Amino acid sequence: MYGTEQVIPGTIIAGPELDPIVGYICVKNGIITEIGEEHTYSTNIIAPGFVNAHTHLGDSVCKDPPLGKASGFRVKRDLESLVKPPDGLKHRILRETSYKTLIEYIKKSLLDMIGTGTCAFADFREGGVLGVAALNKALEGLELHSLIFGRPAELQSPLEVVLAEVRRVLLHSDGLGMSGANDLDMELLQEIIACTRDRKKLFAIHAGEKNRSDIEKALSLEPDLLIHLTHATKKDLDEVAQTKVPVVVCPRSNFVTGVGMAPITEMLEAGIRVAAGTDNVMLNSVNMFAEMEFMSKVFSIEDRQVFKICTLNGSFVMGPDSTGSIEKGNKANLMILNGNSNNLAGIKDPVSGITKRARPDDILAVLHS
Repeated sequence: MYGTEQVIPGTIIAGPELDPIVGYICVKNGIITEIGEEHTYSTNIIAPGFVNAHTHLGDSVCKDPPLGKASGFRVKRDLESLVKPPDGLKHRILRETSYKTLIEYIKKSLLDMIGTGTCAFADFREGGVLGVAALNKALEGLELHSLIFGRPAELQSPLEVVLAEVRRVLLHSDGLGMSGANDLDMELLQEIIACTRDRKKLFAIHAGEKNRSDIEKALSLEPDLLIHLTHATKKDLDEVAQTKVPVVVCPRSNFVTGVGMAPITEMLEAGIRVAAGTDNVMLNSVNMFAEMEFMSKVFSIEDRQVFKICTLNGSFVMGPDSTGSIEKGNKANLMILNGNSNNLAGIKDPVSGITKRARPDDILAVLHS
C-alpha cells in the first residue's frame, strides 16, 4: 500500500547472490527501505519476482493445438508448421481472431502472469499496429512492467509501405522483434533496422532455433537481444559473448517443437548474459515456475544459477527498473511464498526448494512496483 510502510517477515532470498537471510524487509511506496536480520518465527519465503523475458501473448487464443493428435485436422509437430510466418498455425489463427477477442485472451495471460509471480515480461507482438495496440489495451490497469517488440504485418509489400508500417509500429512499442534472418531479404531487414535505430528503439530477433544457418546473419544485424540460439556452436557463443548481447532461452518451447535444447551451460561458461522465457502461449503456459523446474531438472546447472536466469537476469533484457535483487533502495518486485505449504514444508535450502518444486499455489502474495 503506497504511503504506508509494510513490514514483511520471513526468509529473504537477498542480494545479487540470492543469500537466504532470516529477518524482515520494510517496503514503502514500492521501494525496499530496510532489510533486518532477526528471528521472526515466520515461515514466509520472500523472493524476487520472475521476469518472463520472451513471450508471444497473441497465441493465447489457441492453447490446445492438435500436436499430432488423431483428428480430422492434424498439425505436424514441427516449428515451421506451428509458428513460421506467414502461414504457420498461429498466424492463420491470429488472422481469424477479432481484435476484441485478441485483447480478451491476452489479458487472461497477463493476469495468469501476475498470479504466478511474474513482475515483468517481454513480448514479440505480431500483427502490426493492431497487434501492438491489443497488447497495450490489455495491459491497461495491470501492474506489470512490459517490453513490447512489435512486428510489421505487411512484409511482402513494397519497401515504402513496409517502412511506413514499421514507423507506425515503433510509435507504440519499445522496438521490433523479428522471426529470423532467413525469413526476410537481408537488405529489407537492414532497412527496417535503420528505421528502428533512427527512432532510438530496440531490435530483437530469433536466431539458431531450428538450425544455426541464421545465426551469423542475425549477429551481423547487431541486435539488442537474441532469442533461442538452440543450435549455436562454441564459436557462435564466443562471438555472442564478445558482442555482450543478452540471450533469452525457452527450454519448454524448444522441447515441444522438437528443435533440441539450447546449450545453456556453454552460454554461461562463455560469459553470455542469459534470461528465460515461456515463448508461445499456444505451446506452454506463462507459468515461470514450470520453466524453472524444467530447466533445473534437464540441464546441469546449479539451482541458484537457474533461479537467477528466471528472475534477476531479466534485467539484462528489461532494464534495471523491471526487476532486481532484494536490497535496500531497490524496487519491491517480490513474491512471498508459504514455506510451510504442503509442497514446500521441510525444504532445507529455500533457493533449491523453490527452483525444483515450488508452484503458483505456494504464493501468498505478489508485490509489483
